[in-house]
Amino acid sequence: MKGRVLIIAGSDSGGGAGIQADIKTVTALGGFAMTAITAITAQNTRGVAAVHDIPPLVVAEQIKVTMDDLGADCIKVGMLSNPSIIDVVHKTLQQEVPEVPIVLDPVMIAKGGASLLTNEAVDSLKELLLPKAFLLTPNIPEAIALSQLERDLTDDSELLLNVLLGMGSNAILLKGGHREGDLIVDFFQEHGRNVMRFENPRIQTNDTHGTGCTLASAIATGISQSLTLEQSIIRARKYVYEAIMAAPGLGEGHGPLNHGHLIPNY
Repeated sequence: MKGRVLIIAGSDSGGGAGIQADIKTVTALGGFAMTAITAITAQNTRGVAAVHDIPPLVVAEQIKVTMDDLGADCIKVGMLSNPSIIDVVHKTLQQEVPEVPIVLDPVMIAKGGASLLTNEAVDSLKELLLPKAFLLTPNIPEAIALSQLERDLTDDSELLLNVLLGMGSNAILLKGGHREGDLIVDFFQEHGRNVMRFENPRIQTNDTHGTGCTLASAIATGISQSLTLEQSIIRARKYVYEAIMAAPGLGEGHGPLNHGHLIPNY
């Protein structure tokens, strides 16, 4: 069976991002979602109120039991809040499913501005998981933080791509939503290939909570269904764009997307 996606990420009590968004996305696109929850967050559209990390051994056990029984065609990795969890995720994936492609979304800051990754965790992420990623999906602030270069690279996508590819990932999708302008432009590059540019009109809305989680999970679903990376990205970007356009308008802050917009009579 193709389309099995293991999601390793944190839970969002508001339902707009994290594990909740991931499951909705994989299901809407015809895949089968499994989860290993790394943290429980108390949050809504206004922000994050509390974070409780799951013990690393429990994270590892979630991965082991699902992979021993169900298997996976792609793995999406999201929020990993501390070095111990990053270390156990790395070791367990190497032991259980070393050949399964990983889509790594380096979740560092919540939409409301709360930090979700410690400095020590950033170092562990770069050392252990970036070199294993089939695709890395940072936004501009995350890419700058990972690169650790001492100047503003907001408008230098080519250099950011080169630096991040040099850290070992197979491919990078650099998301451009944090740049100003009427267009959102994402840049994609694999080792040995030219840079590709994807763009769409910017939607003037606050309903963008969980877009990064949703995009990465949509891409992972495409990979799990034997689409190419390029095909997976194109379909995922279209899915996210339409989910924003159909957003239900919930909450007083950064509202959630409509992950079920593909489902008839949603």
